[in-house]
Amino acid sequence: MINLSAPRFHDEDTAREHIEASRWPNGVTCPHCGSVNVRRMEGKTQAGMFLCNDCRDKFTCRTGTVMERSHVPLHKWLLAIHLMASSKKGISAHQLMRNLCLGSYRTAWFLAHRIREAMTDDSHKTTGGLGGANKVVEADESYVGGKAKNRAFKEPAPKKAVVTLIERDGRAKSFHVANVTAKTVRPIIVTNANRASSLMTDESLIYPKIGEEFANHHTVNHSANEYARLGGYAHCNTAESFFSILKRGITGTYHSVSEAHLHRYLAEFDFRYNTRTALGVEDTERAARALKGAEGKRLMYNQPR
Repeated sequence: MINLSAPRFHDEDTAREHIEASRWPNGVTCPHCGSVNVRRMEGKTQAGMFLCNDCRDKFTCRTGTVMERSHVPLHKWLLAIHLMASSKKGISAHQLMRNLCLGSYRTAWFLAHRIREAMTDDSHKTTGGLGGANKVVEADESYVGGKAKNRAFKEPAPKKAVVTLIERDGRAKSFHVANVTAKTVRPIIVTNANRASSLMTDESLIYPKIGEEFANHHTVNHSANEYARLGGYAHCNTAESFFSILKRGITGTYHSVSEAHLHRYLAEFDFRYNTRTALGVEDTERAARALKGAEGKRLMYNQPR
């Protein structure tokens, strides 16, 4: 496995070769028409460019990815992906700007958001949702944002609600919900969690009716200082642990997250959780998966959502 933090990835040609190998392990195909009848173009000004002999379009390893039309060198893209994939609580755009010697904060900010787009993963829906028969899915909500007591003068922005579904010993999927009610949370849970699962929640009144749609539903009463019962089977502690990492990252690394982009930060924390060391994934493999996730996605600067 190639180490993305190795010094040789300061070389643009090596970085391009690595991205091409990741994207086309079985040979180059045209991202425009899917043809394999392509050839590498020659000349210094066309380095890394291919020509499709069928549709006659030109393309590079950036085409059809979050890196398309970016002027950031490829080796800096790889290093940024590695830094974001290996930083448990995230890395700020200012830190990326300094570490990678980028030209502006705006460049670093947009670079980070495009990598978060690459980290977005909805593959759980293709397998029937999180959980399944004889599996447990925990659902919980929390609120992220600053505290009024920590501000000397100006009031902080209202806290934002986050609902997270976590497959015990498995994957997580988080959502920003503007108004947490049974009506707004139900579609999230039933479309992202397998209804054959056992659903674990706290005592919130938004969950009882939703729980009836699952194999079974157990609750714990946090307001009565109850955090586990049934011999430790019924609890939401996995979700609480996830929220602790999320809040440490937002408070300690990003300091402030706008509501418009909160879903991207949630995708970043979900990605690292779903590819954590406990599941046998280390930093290099995690970065490789993020790079693979860059394919088939675009994020324009004028499309914040």
